[in-house]
Amino acid sequence: MAVSWVPAERTHHFGTSVFTEMTRLAERTDSINLGQGVPELPSPPEILRHAAAAIAAGRNQYPPATGLPELKEAVAGHRFATTGVSYRPEDEVLVTTGATEAVAAALLAFCDPGDAVLALDPCYDAYPAGARMAGARMTTAPLSVTADGFALDPEALRRAVGPRTRVLLLNSPHNPTGKVFTTEELAQIAAVCEEHDLTVVTDEVYEHLVYDGLRHVSLAALPGMRERTLVISSAGKSFNVTGWKIGWACGPAHLVAAVASAKQYLTYATGTPFQAAVAAMLASKTTWVEGLRDDLQRNRDLLREGLRQAGLPALPGQGGYFVQADVRGWGYPDGGRFCRELPLRAGVVAVPTSAFYQSAEAPDWLVRFSFCKDRQVVEEAVRRLVAAR
Repeated sequence: MAVSWVPAERTHHFGTSVFTEMTRLAERTDSINLGQGVPELPSPPEILRHAAAAIAAGRNQYPPATGLPELKEAVAGHRFATTGVSYRPEDEVLVTTGATEAVAAALLAFCDPGDAVLALDPCYDAYPAGARMAGARMTTAPLSVTADGFALDPEALRRAVGPRTRVLLLNSPHNPTGKVFTTEELAQIAAVCEEHDLTVVTDEVYEHLVYDGLRHVSLAALPGMRERTLVISSAGKSFNVTGWKIGWACGPAHLVAAVASAKQYLTYATGTPFQAAVAAMLASKTTWVEGLRDDLQRNRDLLREGLRQAGLPALPGQGGYFVQADVRGWGYPDGGRFCRELPLRAGVVAVPTSAFYQSAEAPDWLVRFSFCKDRQVVEEAVRRLVAAR
């Protein structure tokens, strides 16, 4: 007898992503994959030693549901040292299974069915998925695209707030654009949040990977914003341990408690020895991440110059792992088509930026390239792109 089955409506749009498609294309064509932000640079040796020592010492069972006390203390100390915002480790810091779980748990905790989550377009693809699973609608305000990069349009943001908008989801440094929001832009965002009494979830996983002498500013550090803002970050991007999935959320106790109530039924807890290793690394106040930032900036500069020489001028890429390139110089008004043909033409894979847009008015001529790779890989990708011009 045939079985009639369809997935739940909330997952109907969760088909094979463009990232999976491009990765398969890279494998099939033996191309260099600059599409996904999977880092290839080494992790700090000391964090690996800390993890091995914790495993050998038998720290392999469940930690407390909200995280190891030593990691919560280290996170609170780190936040204060880097942003000037103080959090109580015992009830204002929550350890999560990476930043993505923290975002998902926050949307589950903060949104009722029919509520709206507001983000800036384009946005990381997990955001609309998380909103949908929470029963909420994802709405967006577009970032303006200029020759100097992406910019906030504060009036567009204000217009995008509706009667059911409950949460603003902000990402800075921003994926996929590489934008670092200025203090002025953050103040404009804060004004909209206060005007409409919005709860803010801010994803700051690239907080240490900011280039050209710019400085990351947490929205929670602005006047009046700490009490309405949940700040999310993780060890993955800062220490090149994305596979460990150790993240955290910091905020006022009532927001953190709500997120913890949802998180306990998702993963309950995560990676005890990895939590211990991250705690030791944060507490050591190491300068290792500064070296990582400098290496990534050199990779970014190499990739941007190579794209320019190839006739694919790139926007600045002020932070994170990615730069945006204009592909119209190769006669492509459609980034999707460009990315599907690039492996055959140049042996390189990228991702169309339109895949990150919720609006139909996406600038289709933009394509995202990642530079969080071994320098020799970036050099070879540049050689191939220039040769294929």
